[in-house]
Amino acid sequence: MLVQFSVTNYKSFRDKATLSLVASNYDKKVREADNVTAFENFSFRLLKSAVMYGPNASGKSKFFEAFNFVHHYIRDSATDFTAGDKIPVEPFLLDETSDSEPSEFEVVCLRNGLRYRYGFEVTEEKVISEWLYEKATKEIELFYRDEQSITTHPKKYKKGGMIAKQGFVRENQLFLSRAVQFNDEISETLYDSLGKLRTLSGLDEKGFQGYTMSLLEKEDYKGRILKLLEAADLDIEDLEVEKLDIDDLPSDLPKSLREFIKKESQDNDRSFASDVVTKRWKYNQKEEKVGFAHFSMDTMESSGTKKFFALTGPIIDTLENGYTLFVDELDSKLHPNLVEKIVSLFNSKSLNPHNAQLIFNTHNTNLLDSGLLRRDQVWFVEKDNCGNSELHSLSDFKKIRKNEALESNYLRGKYGAIPYLEFFNSFTSKFLEYENEG
Repeated sequence: MLVQFSVTNYKSFRDKATLSLVASNYDKKVREADNVTAFENFSFRLLKSAVMYGPNASGKSKFFEAFNFVHHYIRDSATDFTAGDKIPVEPFLLDETSDSEPSEFEVVCLRNGLRYRYGFEVTEEKVISEWLYEKATKEIELFYRDEQSITTHPKKYKKGGMIAKQGFVRENQLFLSRAVQFNDEISETLYDSLGKLRTLSGLDEKGFQGYTMSLLEKEDYKGRILKLLEAADLDIEDLEVEKLDIDDLPSDLPKSLREFIKKESQDNDRSFASDVVTKRWKYNQKEEKVGFAHFSMDTMESSGTKKFFALTGPIIDTLENGYTLFVDELDSKLHPNLVEKIVSLFNSKSLNPHNAQLIFNTHNTNLLDSGLLRRDQVWFVEKDNCGNSELHSLSDFKKIRKNEALESNYLRGKYGAIPYLEFFNSFTSKFLEYENEG
């Protein structure tokens, strides 16, 4: 499970911003059984979900992009970065010094009864520092990197120490990623854990629809997907994957892609999905079922249906395996009640027995008064006068009554993180005045 994630000097975040999934004692009696998992050996409890609110351009998506950068850089730095390649990191640009300073990231997570704290500082040119700590009862430094000087624990990180001495790590590569290539067990454990932290864009379901389509090939997953669609009241009775006809590929496909599909099909007996067909009941004049009507997911279903279908695969996989799922703009194209149902899947002891986590941002303020969330699960992002994004939790506000109207108080600005629209109101007034004079 994810314990916390921090970012400093990346895109809209100049100062350090930390999202913590550690449950507060302030809300200890609120939805404790469903929303929280206790870890007695670490003396803390972890939340199964968290939501971010904030005005447009406040930095909500940038925070998710920071985590996505960490995920991809860990995965790719050892294999895709050659000498001299630039690291695709973007520092805060609205400050006269931060654009030349390193960006810093740190992830704290649990795996196999141990807590790992891993982080690094990077510029476009190189890794400035990198560290990994392990904790059972006492935190132990497994390695620390200061540019190209790397010190490792002599016993617990012995194989990693050999890699460091051989000089196998380039200045634009992460030591952790290189250690994975040499089969260091601790590095592989952490690499696997971080690989289970996934980020999706809710604005572009095509980026993960293919994954859901691949799960339809597995009968047990298909049944679960259909149950989720049924629970969403979409009237879909069945789904069928439509395959590409290799002998009649679309003429608008790029030549290189057509050649790749044909080669894979011939050499590896591989098939490619082109669409999903949804089936709904067809009725006669007596409202009796007489068969199925077939619809193309790609061309005939609504954008909301396509979005929810695409989400079902990652949601089911995350719940099944106890992963952590980040979703940017979860509410895009979805009804507020449906968003609540998705959140309720994760905030459930029975439906989420493996302690999967959902972290998302939204403009759906209905959730604040839904009773599904504790105060420590609600976060706000807003920018200061210098364009720096700041992150704070609703639990930071200590004088909140038990039955306080959170939604209306948020919308009127009690917790911050709403757009400042006084100029807009003034502009509207002046515009109407001008129109009347005309």
